[in-house]
Amino acid sequence: MNHCTPVDNVLDELLALLKLEKIEENIFRGNSQDLGFGNVFGGQVLGQALSAATQTVGDDRTAHSLHAYFMRPGDPAKPIVYEVDCIRDGKSFTTRRVVAIQNGRAILSMSASFQVAETGFEHQDAMPGDIPGPEGLLSEVELARRISDKIPESIRNQILCAKPIEIRPVNPMNPFAPKKESPDRYVWFKTIQAMPEDLSVHKYILAYASDFGLVSTSLRPHGRTFWDPKMQVASLDHAMWFHREFRMDDWLLYEIHSPNASRSRGLNHGRIYTRDGTLVASTVQEGLIRYRG
Repeated sequence: MNHCTPVDNVLDELLALLKLEKIEENIFRGNSQDLGFGNVFGGQVLGQALSAATQTVGDDRTAHSLHAYFMRPGDPAKPIVYEVDCIRDGKSFTTRRVVAIQNGRAILSMSASFQVAETGFEHQDAMPGDIPGPEGLLSEVELARRISDKIPESIRNQILCAKPIEIRPVNPMNPFAPKKESPDRYVWFKTIQAMPEDLSVHKYILAYASDFGLVSTSLRPHGRTFWDPKMQVASLDHAMWFHREFRMDDWLLYEIHSPNASRSRGLNHGRIYTRDGTLVASTVQEGLIRYRG
């Protein structure tokens, strides 16, 4: 039987997971977590890879983008080694390449870019004005408890455990009784407790959280979910841009839209806003959505 981590410890456990152990110059090792998916959650590898890259960069510059390819599924029972290649250290920008290795094989390759603080022109897309706030919305865990009898017993406890990041969907879909919907998803999310002051850690956590719900958005117009035994669903790549400072312990709105699905792949765009409508990050991901009927 799987056992839940106490609520007071789940965020500390995630922060420790993303901190990593330095085992050699530019080489780090991180543990894995089992969220019940059968494989390592892609967001975990993204967050750990960004953490590894950041630890090789000076404090005068912060991450502004990452571009990653998921190559193989990871084993949640084994640690992952991250090798960082210090490609370039320029006057304004720093580039790092990170390869995540498990069982001697690459499971992810990521490039990340860092920039010194600069000022310049400013504009952004406005946050949707008709989205209700997080107050009064049920969390994903609370929604899952309502259909707990449908969740396979082998992973039920993991799904229903308290999570370090509370996610409150604005337009939830019953994963066991899906209907054809528009290719749009809106969720509010934040950590369940206060975060450290180091803003780079907030970026690791956002990279981790940004993988939740992206690829599944492309299934909404087809009335399918990743719980469907006939579906093979997996993230193929992930790109992310950090625009402005934010805190993960304040509510953030994730607006996700899927503009295209073809050839068993679904493309998804995401924009992340603070409560006051500030656009703080953007994401793009393509995922495998193969139907084996």
